[in-house]
Amino acid sequence: MGWWEVNADTLARSRFVISPLAETFARLKLLHAGEAAHPGERDWLRTHLPPYQALLAADPVTERLVRAGLGREWIADFLTPTPREGEEFAAEVARVRSVAPDLARGHLRTALAGPLPAVLDREDLPERAAALLEWVWREAVRPYWGRQRRVLEADVVARTARAGRGGWVSVLDSLRPGRTRWLGQNRLQINLHEYPPREISGAEMLFVPVTPQRHGWVSWDDGERYALVYPCAGVLADAGARAVPAALGALLGPARAGVLALLDSPMTTSQLTAVTGQGLGSVGRHLKVLREAGLVVGRRTGRSVLYGRTAAGDAVVAAAAPPEPR
Repeated sequence: MGWWEVNADTLARSRFVISPLAETFARLKLLHAGEAAHPGERDWLRTHLPPYQALLAADPVTERLVRAGLGREWIADFLTPTPREGEEFAAEVARVRSVAPDLARGHLRTALAGPLPAVLDREDLPERAAALLEWVWREAVRPYWGRQRRVLEADVVARTARAGRGGWVSVLDSLRPGRTRWLGQNRLQINLHEYPPREISGAEMLFVPVTPQRHGWVSWDDGERYALVYPCAGVLADAGARAVPAALGALLGPARAGVLALLDSPMTTSQLTAVTGQGLGSVGRHLKVLREAGLVVGRRTGRSVLYGRTAAGDAVVAAAAPPEPR
């Protein structure tokens, strides 16, 4: 397994960062794999996979670059610059474009664990990689970015609330279950690969959520900044999984019913606001009505209040659900 050695100061300064480029690269990995984790991803692939495949069919050099760069066990480092807080997509992708060609070729050799194919022995690899990422961003990420960003922000809210309940260890263990976990003695397991440990004490450590559900990776600027990219909670990522039963919408109103339907897992008002797109005041009013009706209960955890359905709330949602097909 691969692990990082961190000290208390590094862990205390660690934080969550949202990165448009990380989301774009995760979507590129999803396009490359072509396998959906839930119906929402399946619909997205149905829309965007054919034009992506056509793009690569018309550009065999970039197609080979993608296959080499994603590797089998290691991603070419120049494709995944470590995020910086508040950086926009244009600035992030500019860092891919600015990589020296020799360095890009070296990273590809590492990803391939072997020699570089002759077709990739060229100077324009960083430019081609940046252009492809720009295409994925423009065609397949930016049209959805408003909602995706809200989902990512909601995940961060949930993780920080979890830290208040169970400490940082519970957060680290939940990022990529089975892959990331706190090992004790200043050691954070980051993946299952047999790579030498890295001592990162004194550097920044960042946690970066993305919406595709089967994709994550690590990146670093040696000695300065290390990032662990992880898939956000699936209940947040799959909008289809949160469909409101028509009967429940007719009973409570669509907006209030949507809040109740979401609360099979506890959420804060900020998280509900992020996921639903409703205003904070509207969400607060819906929660007040649902609490007074005995369908929802709030529990304080640190500075936040987590809301979840009561047994009566579960019963109302279950009763309104359409019958399973026989």
